[in-house]
Amino acid sequence: MDTILFGSRGENALLRNYFKSLYQDAINRAYSTAFDHIGSSLTDDSLVLDCGANIGHTFDLLSRKYPLSSHQYAGIEWNAQSAEEGRNRGLNISVGDLNLGISSADENYSCIYALSVVEHLLNPCRFLKDCYRVLRPGGQVVILTPNISTFFTAALILLGKMPSTGPHPDSDALLKAEEVFKVSADSQQTDAEMDRPSHRHLVVFSYRVLGQYLRMIGFENVTGRGFGLYPFPRFTQPTLERLDPYHCHQMVFVATKPLS
Repeated sequence: MDTILFGSRGENALLRNYFKSLYQDAINRAYSTAFDHIGSSLTDDSLVLDCGANIGHTFDLLSRKYPLSSHQYAGIEWNAQSAEEGRNRGLNISVGDLNLGISSADENYSCIYALSVVEHLLNPCRFLKDCYRVLRPGGQVVILTPNISTFFTAALILLGKMPSTGPHPDSDALLKAEEVFKVSADSQQTDAEMDRPSHRHLVVFSYRVLGQYLRMIGFENVTGRGFGLYPFPRFTQPTLERLDPYHCHQMVFVATKPLS
C-alpha cells in the first residue's frame, strides 16, 4: 500500500485533518491577538499602515471593534486589481512591492502591521528596517508570521517531507502528490505556480531570530507570543505555548520605536 507520511493514505488523511484543526485554532488565536495589539494602539491621531492589504479586509475587522476610521488607514498591496477594489471601497490602498521598501516619508505612521506577509517576501529584513524608519517615535510594529523552528517541521524534514511552514517550490504537482504536507486552506492551491502565489513561503524566521533582529534594528519592548505547539492536543495548547513559544507554529511579535 502506498505510504504518504506516517502510514496509509487513510491514516495520512486523518493526521492531516487533525493538524488542520490545530492549525485553524492557532491561526484564529494568533490573528485575534494581533488585532488586539493593533486596536490597543489606536488614538484620535493614529495613522496605521496595513502591509499586504489585499482589498482592506483587516480594516473591516478592526473598524468593527476599535475606533479606526478610513482616514486613519493606509494600505500597501502588490496586486493592482485588489488595490483598486480597495480604493473603490473608499480605502487608501496603493500598489507597491514590500521587497523594495515602503514608499513613505520618515516617521509617518503610528502603527504598522504585517499579518502573514513577512514569510512571502524575498527581503523581509529590509522590510522590517523600513518599518522602523517610517514609524513615529513611540509607534508600534505588529508582525504575525509562521515559525520555522517547530517540532512538526523538524519531524517532517526527518521523514523526507516538505512542510508548508517553510520555503518550498509550491508546485501544483507536488501538492497533489502530497509531497508537501499542507495544513492551510485548499483555496491557496489555485495560484501555486504563478509568479506571486499567496501560499509560497520564501524566508521564514525562527522565534528567537525574529525577536533578536527586531532588537538589533533598534526596537524596544519587543514581545512575542507563540500559537500552536504541535502535535499536542488543542486543550493543552494555551499552557504549553506559554512554557515554550520557541517551537510554536505561528508567532506574533510587537515592538516599539523608542521615543528618542
